[in-house]
Amino acid sequence: MGSSWFSLPSLELLLKSSHQVVGVVTRPDRPRGRGRKVVPGPVKEFAQEAKLPLFQPEDLKEQGFLEALRGLKPDLGVVVAFRILPPEVFTIPSKGTINLHASLLPRYRGAAPINWAIIRGEKVTGVTTFFINEGIDTGKVILQRSTQIGDQETAGQLAERLAKWGAEVLLETVELIDQGKARPEEQPKGKATPAPKLRKSDGLIDWNQGAEPIRNLVRGLNPEPGAFTYFRGKILKIYRVSHFPSHLPPGKPGEVVEALQRFVVSTKDGLLSLDEVQPQDRGKMKGEDFLRGYRPRPGEVLG
Repeated sequence: MGSSWFSLPSLELLLKSSHQVVGVVTRPDRPRGRGRKVVPGPVKEFAQEAKLPLFQPEDLKEQGFLEALRGLKPDLGVVVAFRILPPEVFTIPSKGTINLHASLLPRYRGAAPINWAIIRGEKVTGVTTFFINEGIDTGKVILQRSTQIGDQETAGQLAERLAKWGAEVLLETVELIDQGKARPEEQPKGKATPAPKLRKSDGLIDWNQGAEPIRNLVRGLNPEPGAFTYFRGKILKIYRVSHFPSHLPPGKPGEVVEALQRFVVSTKDGLLSLDEVQPQDRGKMKGEDFLRGYRPRPGEVLG
């Protein structure tokens, strides 16, 4: 069960294994893009190419869907980047239902663990497989594997890495369950942190924060939904920044202090060079190209 591209490495690896994938559950087709054309998601496209039985329930408690799922007589349910399952679904497989989650649970429970780990300045993250229960990411842990977060790594880059690596951990988990060797353990109490679904407002840069928290916010929201500020009353998305050590005196938070060769803005405790930006209704561009096209002036304030 999965909807995101993050699910694909796991599905592909399971298909290549000795285990039989008896069916795929994914979200209904949704309108996307400016034309709002209804298009299939990546998991549906993959499942159709692989000629796998496919289900797209709008309501996971719908009786027809539940009967079809029971008819498959699945041994194990596998969830990677899907929806919250009701007990009517996750109790159908005889050996239970497992989830691959992109954090070291109980840290970062919720829909956006990769983003929030980077936004919060974490240096280490990982993946966890666990048995699903009625809580959100609260079930017994089967396997965990940790990895360092690169200093320049964005949420998109980390997600690509964890999707491939997590698929291997997932397959190892399936093997343990199949062999009766899985030893699930309760999650530690009192260490849980939330990773809720991102809202557009989460991306608004507060220049009164320090340079490093702002840099982490930009990395954590790259490629989407994107950190942003305002320039001359219009949205300016920011995708890459770097610390700018300089003899320049710091300005007030959000103030442009250099606009000749680098697009440099002051924060509460240091300077940041805006290296990749996207003006409203335009494509992404390098900071120096923005300088030539929009000519920000030292002393102007973003936000």
